[in-house]
Amino acid sequence: MHRIPEKIHELTVGQLSARSGAAVSALHFYESKGLIRSRRTSGNQRRYTRDTLRRVAFIRAAQRVGIPLATIREALAELPEERTPTRDDWARLSEAWRSELDERIRQLNRLRDHLTDCIGCGCLSLESCVLSNPDDVFGERRTGSRLMVESGRKNSGG
Repeated sequence: MHRIPEKIHELTVGQLSARSGAAVSALHFYESKGLIRSRRTSGNQRRYTRDTLRRVAFIRAAQRVGIPLATIREALAELPEERTPTRDDWARLSEAWRSELDERIRQLNRLRDHLTDCIGCGCLSLESCVLSNPDDVFGERRTGSRLMVESGRKNSGG
């Protein structure tokens, strides 16, 4: 692991990438989304404060468990003076995200169960398959891949 000398207070994007394990392009993306900040040198090079390492670690950990970047950004914005997240911050935010993750797990379990059902029947019917046509409200009235405007005119069948 790359060590940062204590006297260095700012990191280049390459140093931040090497230390955090995040690709340079990911760091640029995080910055464009307002998740991290840098200052520009007179030569227009990015410089990040050392505490950005912890912020990137927080972002990546939240992403690994499926938290969307917009939700992560909202969470980071709630921190006083946009400070680096602490262990207590992570505990509080992860508890708040738990119900969202539990709901996603329930949805994935339902999808998995329907996949098993689908493999068992083998039909893959586009009209009635719960995977291909979930929650279809129009399927009982008509078939087809698109909803046609109901009118008195007949289609030209071409």
